[in-house]
Amino acid sequence: MDQTVLFRLAVFATLLLVMGTWEAILPYRRGEGQARAGRWLTNFALMICGAALSRFTTGAAMIIAASYAQARGWGLLPLLHLPAPVAVLLAIIGLDCAVYWQHRFTHMFDVLWRFHRVHHVDPGFDISTAVRFHPLEIAISAAYKACFVVILGADAWAVVIYETLLSSFAVFNHGNVQLPRLLDQALRGLFVTPNMHRVHHSAVMDETNSNYGNILSVWDRVFASYREKTREDDRDMMIGLIEFRDSESQSLAGSLFLPFRREPARGNQQEPGKSGS
Repeated sequence: MDQTVLFRLAVFATLLLVMGTWEAILPYRRGEGQARAGRWLTNFALMICGAALSRFTTGAAMIIAASYAQARGWGLLPLLHLPAPVAVLLAIIGLDCAVYWQHRFTHMFDVLWRFHRVHHVDPGFDISTAVRFHPLEIAISAAYKACFVVILGADAWAVVIYETLLSSFAVFNHGNVQLPRLLDQALRGLFVTPNMHRVHHSAVMDETNSNYGNILSVWDRVFASYREKTREDDRDMMIGLIEFRDSESQSLAGSLFLPFRREPARGNQQEPGKSGS
């Protein structure tokens, strides 16, 4: 196995263990432990399905794209002839902006939302939610990011660093934990925190359609999608999607088939992306 893959897996596994221990000892939402075994089985099974698919399809798409573009001098960054550390930093920032918009697009367009809603169907919010994605969404995401790697002319090492940060922040941001208020406020001036991202998993759709950031919180502020907090106390608010709380939607088979199911009526709930956030 490639050493960069081993490095990313080691960082991911270590953070998963640390965050899992933290939320087990000091959970922010006490009720998340209920029926956790079933949720975790589905969520981590989806992770394995996604890893298996990407292994044989788009697994190395970003690295291949970076090497291909670099060999030909393609992209915006090579034109600037910047010192390597600066170019790497700008590539990471540029990729994070692109992934912010990718996330926002999944809430704006129905065909993308059908796959992304697999992530939001989870009725709980903890580290396992961070890996709950439909395998086809993972493949689409890899292709999308590979395109921006070429546009930016990102170095392969910038891609490795960004992908490591992205998976690490995903685990951190989905942790059922709370940072001290002052620390949370200080961090979320630049980075996404669990309290900030928890808003995005509210069952209220105009709250779901906010706080799309992955690593940097500045994109939500710049593009007017930032929401400070939920209307309801987030310790007690409903997580997930109201229309998909049945046992079928929570199973592995149901999750894989979910994008192709007819969507139940939402009643007074807003469609994804219709809130203007």
